[in-house]
Amino acid sequence: MIKTELCKLLDIEHPIIQGGMAWIATGELAAAVSQAGGLGIIGAGNAPAEIVREEIKKVKKVTDKPFGVNVMLLSPYVDEVIEVVIEEKVPVVTTGAGNPGKYIDALKDAGTKIIPVVPSVALAKRMARLGVDAIIAEGSEAGGHIGELTTMPLIPQIARSVDLPVIAAGGVADGYGLAAVLSLGAVGAQVGTRFICAKECTVHENYKKAILKARDRDAIVTARSTGHPVRNLKNKLTRQIESMEQEGVPKEEIEKLGIGRLQRAVIDGDVDEGTVMAGQVAAMVSKVEPAKDIIVDIIEGAKKVMKDNCKLIV
Repeated sequence: MIKTELCKLLDIEHPIIQGGMAWIATGELAAAVSQAGGLGIIGAGNAPAEIVREEIKKVKKVTDKPFGVNVMLLSPYVDEVIEVVIEEKVPVVTTGAGNPGKYIDALKDAGTKIIPVVPSVALAKRMARLGVDAIIAEGSEAGGHIGELTTMPLIPQIARSVDLPVIAAGGVADGYGLAAVLSLGAVGAQVGTRFICAKECTVHENYKKAILKARDRDAIVTARSTGHPVRNLKNKLTRQIESMEQEGVPKEEIEKLGIGRLQRAVIDGDVDEGTVMAGQVAAMVSKVEPAKDIIVDIIEGAKKVMKDNCKLIV
């Protein structure tokens, strides 16, 4: 077993959190990850509060183990989603795209742990001052909206800057990745892209196949000119966006083009003109398998790596 401070904090068996990916991280996937000993996360995205409640109930029907909801703070429904989280007594909330400060007292009063996702030391310090319970430090290797710093330099800097447990995200898909971030000062890892290819993940089969086919340089970053860069698999849409950026098209037009494209890929299976968000580890994902097998593989792999490293001559 690999036990860290994160396991105690969240009452989980393994120091692995599943990424709260919008449209992708449904109740089915979250329940499977939590049941397997990690922390499953429902991705609220821009969904109305009652939709989020339905996903929460899916988890509760399958497992009584801890789980969480990722709240996108720019959502027009954020206030209502927080209310549902409190009413349903969700154990953990992770947050992104904003400042969770106005909700912290209410969440803490409800017994909910608050863990924001941050891409920089400055934001980690700011969140620590608000009284959050832990920090998810996300490197630019991750899929979806990203910052500038990569995981390897980001994790130790944040771990040294805040007196909180730090969870690494971005670039972790196997035991090597987990062992690496633990050695950098993290207490666990958030895994997203590999869980897209869990059997319990309800995304369209075309989305899973796109990840399985991905090569090492296929997860690219687009829309930097808008100020909100996104890492996704290259396709017709990314080429169109790149062309628009090279031509100096106003960012508003590029943003308009992206509306609804993630849903188009996840639900409709259009992986040519939809947004196929995935991290740089996409090329490391080789099969569709149960969430439990993914967790076991990561944990057993990390144990082997750390055991072998103990034998190094120094």
